Amino acid sequence: MSIKNYIDKVLKSTIQSTPGQTEFYQAVEEVLTSLEPLLQAEPKYNNYNILERIVIPERQILFRVVWLDDQGKIQTNIGYRVQFNSAIGPYKGGLRFHPSVNLGIIKFLGFEQIFKNSLTGLAIGGAKGGSNFDPKGKSEGEVMRFCQSFMVELSKHIGETRDIPAGDIGVGGREIGYMYGEYKRLTGRFEGVLTGKGLNWGGSLARTEATGYGSVYFAENILNKAGDSLKGKVCTVSGSGNVALYTIQKLYDMGATPVTCSDSKGMIYDKDGINFNSLKSIKEIGRKDLIEYIKVHPNAAYIPLHQYPEGTNAVWSVPCFAAFPSATQNELCLADIKNLYNNGCRLVNEGANMPSTPDAVDFMLANKMFYGPAKAANAGGVATSQLEMSQNASMQKWSFAEVDDKLQGIMKNIFELSYKTSKEFGDEGNLMLGANIAGFRKVADSMIDQGAV
Repeated sequence: MSIKNYIDKVLKSTIQSTPGQTEFYQAVEEVLTSLEPLLQAEPKYNNYNILERIVIPERQILFRVVWLDDQGKIQTNIGYRVQFNSAIGPYKGGLRFHPSVNLGIIKFLGFEQIFKNSLTGLAIGGAKGGSNFDPKGKSEGEVMRFCQSFMVELSKHIGETRDIPAGDIGVGGREIGYMYGEYKRLTGRFEGVLTGKGLNWGGSLARTEATGYGSVYFAENILNKAGDSLKGKVCTVSGSGNVALYTIQKLYDMGATPVTCSDSKGMIYDKDGINFNSLKSIKEIGRKDLIEYIKVHPNAAYIPLHQYPEGTNAVWSVPCFAAFPSATQNELCLADIKNLYNNGCRLVNEGANMPSTPDAVDFMLANKMFYGPAKAANAGGVATSQLEMSQNASMQKWSFAEVDDKLQGIMKNIFELSYKTSKEFGDEGNLMLGANIAGFRKVADSMIDQGAV
């Protein structure tokens, strides 16, 4: 059987055995098809059945979360934790609270996390979790009661050398705090079982900023390799959560001008550059809708989502040199990337998880655009989570500058490893190929070393 037919067989088996998990299939197909040149060169991965093993989580946990709302009514949500692969270290990956969460979403995120974590060079395996609970519109008491109920079950499956969750969409410092407090109450242990903690009780400086900062550092490495930089470049950014917010801040530090941001209801275009302090006040502190921005900056434009063609994103209609999709999966489609390219965009750097559709990625690669794939470009968050774990284990606290310096080094190493691997397999500069092969190879070799587990 040819390698291509073998990969197709694994993909078909995955779809048949896990119906209705579209995003998971997309993630698996991207990785497995990228591995063809490696599998041709190294038959051992076929001999040890690695593909069939790596697409199946080591453990999937689904549980009921029951909590009381402010009216005293019982509410019910579904909780998930998918512990995907622990070949190179304890499970590590965020928790997402959003109405769109289902098992397929969590599995896609967990599968991506395996290779992202591998690329960091740190000893962390891949996992993901969350719930279809929506923190938006809930009172502080309701969020707290949900988080406490969620942790009652999750606490049975995590530990500082077993599984260390972090935050993701809908899970910030507030939610981490409530879950950590409940974990401590249930177990009687004060340990580094969650990352993204408050600075007063074990959190790391620069953790909040890390994914956004790391994304920009990765983009700068791409351009530096080509003899260019972000300085003086107009950039578009989607999203307005932590990743987008600190991508915007770091772009300014690099001398670039970020001119867009977005939320679930619309987007802002500010030709003079998004005001970081205003955006932070509205979204991170005030937890308000993005439309509030134009009350403070009336010269900016606000475009509601319903005013733009369905299936496309207004952010990507704005002319720029570099685009930073930093919101959610599949937010940049083929029509969007064609818009970007025709308007002068030459770099797409993914701050979110799998934000580009497969045909959009194909277009970027075919047109030789600079492309920073998510599992490499947004690895700064989980890398800094591991740095938080290191500080907890040694009972030390590093300065912001120390953490940021380590983050810059990690992102540079990820770029260089991905670039070197792309060159090794005959497609120099194809960082998607390089990142997938490099991330897979370390995990697969560790699985072989550890036998049939």
